[in-house]
Amino acid sequence: MNKECERFKNVSTNFTYQSSNQNYKIENNNDFKKYCSNQNCVNAIEKVNAGCLYLLDAFFKDSNLFKSVAKSNIDIVDYILLWLIYILSLNGNEIKNSLKFFYTTHINNHKYNEEITGVETYYNSYKDLIVKKHDMTNVNMNKNIISILYDAFNILCNMYIEFDVNNIDCKKYLNKANEFVEKYKKLNEYHNNNNDANSYNKILSTLSTDYNNFKNTCKNAKCNDTPSLPWITTKISLQHSAQGFEDTSSILSLANKLIPVLSILFTIAIFCGISYKVNNKGFVNYFRDYLYVIIKKYIICLPFLY
Repeated sequence: MNKECERFKNVSTNFTYQSSNQNYKIENNNDFKKYCSNQNCVNAIEKVNAGCLYLLDAFFKDSNLFKSVAKSNIDIVDYILLWLIYILSLNGNEIKNSLKFFYTTHINNHKYNEEITGVETYYNSYKDLIVKKHDMTNVNMNKNIISILYDAFNILCNMYIEFDVNNIDCKKYLNKANEFVEKYKKLNEYHNNNNDANSYNKILSTLSTDYNNFKNTCKNAKCNDTPSLPWITTKISLQHSAQGFEDTSSILSLANKLIPVLSILFTIAIFCGISYKVNNKGFVNYFRDYLYVIIKKYIICLPFLY
């Protein structure tokens, strides 16, 4: 993932936000100006659009890129969306509205709807690639959490970029890993206590996967002290457990109601068999009266059938 992280580092280095004038500044314009109208991004949203298209082109522009990078790690889209959400959050607007506006004004235009050559089987366009993974009209995250998510991603990327198989420095990787785990714990705590947007869950899961991949790389390089991540537990899973308990209770309740009814049917079957086999009118009348008592006793069980 180090090559992918190099692309993101290029964007984070050359694409900055100036709070003094509430605008974005592009340091190295050569990588981004081709995505602007007349090669000149005149407003903030056009600059954000240029950064987003640069990242999408870097990983998904054609079949060669798609097969070498995207197909092996399609979850890069999660990080592109994270960058987009983070950059928009710096401008002080509500994320849900900002992202929805960006989706309406830019992702719906022709640049995001052009076919990705040679990969039509997988995705038709950048828009198709994005919307199949994220609902951009319904992303609403706490700005502090967005910042922690983005910090965690940058720490993880630096770990990948700085990893040198020919010059292993376990202590350095361990320090970075501890930083990442601390960020992740905060994210996980927030995740456990909030009904998060689906995009947040996906990004958190992708971070977890890529961290564990790095941890395995460290382990193969004899760096065995890299800390593990905590398990993700959610309210949703608890709700599912509660629902499962309710379903089990319902089944048991139904069984309790069915057992007397089945007993009655079984008794009727025996009665019919005896009536057929035995030519004793007194015995048959006695058994019939006995059966009537049983049916009357359990008649309360029958209403659930109606």
